[in-house]
Amino acid sequence: MKKRRVVVTGLGCVSPVGNSPAESWNALLNGQSGVSAISIFDASNYPARIAAEVKNFGTTFPEVQKRYPKSGRNIHFAIAAGAQAVRDSGLQQAGYDPGRIGVYTGAGEGSQDFELFMSMVARSSTNGHCDLPAFNQLVLANLDAAKEMEQEPHMVSAHLAAEFGFEGPNLNTLTACAAAAQAIGESAKLIEDGLLDAALTGGSSSMIHPFGVTGFCLLTTLSTRNDDPTRASRPFDLDRNGFVLGEGAGIIILEEYEAARRRGAPIYAELTGYGSTADAYRVTDIHPEGRGAVTAMKLALQEARLNPSDVSYLNAHGTSTKANDALETLAIRKVFGTAADHLPVSSTKSMTGHLVAAGGGIEAVFSVMAIGANVIPPTMNYETPDPQCDLDYVPLTARELPVSHVLSNSFGFGGQNVSLLFSQI
Repeated sequence: MKKRRVVVTGLGCVSPVGNSPAESWNALLNGQSGVSAISIFDASNYPARIAAEVKNFGTTFPEVQKRYPKSGRNIHFAIAAGAQAVRDSGLQQAGYDPGRIGVYTGAGEGSQDFELFMSMVARSSTNGHCDLPAFNQLVLANLDAAKEMEQEPHMVSAHLAAEFGFEGPNLNTLTACAAAAQAIGESAKLIEDGLLDAALTGGSSSMIHPFGVTGFCLLTTLSTRNDDPTRASRPFDLDRNGFVLGEGAGIIILEEYEAARRRGAPIYAELTGYGSTADAYRVTDIHPEGRGAVTAMKLALQEARLNPSDVSYLNAHGTSTKANDALETLAIRKVFGTAADHLPVSSTKSMTGHLVAAGGGIEAVFSVMAIGANVIPPTMNYETPDPQCDLDYVPLTARELPVSHVLSNSFGFGGQNVSLLFSQI
């Protein structure tokens, strides 16, 4: 059976540089950074005290927090970004059977009440020793069952489905930093194979909390350029010293092309290629030869029936860590060969920070917008070339040129690799 074409008909995002696709895109083109000192909690004793937080969310979307008072930031971001994408696409007025519209997200755990947790530890401790039975009693007496349920990763997709009445398959994936991109790719497969007519997909994440920052600090993966926040995320630069944690949501609407065309939906781009692999190597490290990343990119190109020289722009995973940036560069050279010398590559994480599970979602939005605008966003803070990173990283200034095909990479802990290829329709 011939596979059906899949197109993007709606965009939504809440990011550290803007609370809509247009606002975020304009910030990127102007090189604006969303990184600043952490304000969500007291991080003064942490090695890394900076992050890319979403700003002014409560004033921009006051109704979301009112309607979901026990939900965490990741759910709030998803609802706001999802509403933008659904409204943009006109999907609810499209006349589809609700059972043929799916929801597939990439999301992690929700917010936790750390002050309550620490107070219970303190109240059940004497002379530095915690009385576990006493602690358990306090937990049972004080924890809110509804809030505990909201921490589950699948609650993002569950709330989105209920919010918009989409009754098709409801799925969530948590493949680390590749999660949102994988959700998008798998959604496309369901539409291609005729199992769905449309899908709300992407990701949402907020790990800017004590446990999240602690974990990444212990892994020594975060930038400690605390005195110069806006210049801390510097992908591919010789002086990079770690990534900057970000938060937000990137949601898109995918639809079967013919149906979307018939109803006059806005068609931003076609999702022509998807590659997904695992390094099967180590829990955190990329394979030293970029094995999984190479195969993911090749699979996306093969499915799109494109040659490497056909790609106009590559939106890099580009986290600003020593190992990732060098190995991604190596993998790109292995896939693109001599075409790599003429391929514009940039990392929008230089401005948004790394949104972890949501990274592939927001970068899918940016990739599609690059096609529509024929503009490539820059890699900010790229000042000192690294001999191991020898590509055209579009330094410091956005670049206008025809953009027909964009490859977007998302590579995660555990060796999860996803490449998405978006094409001009």
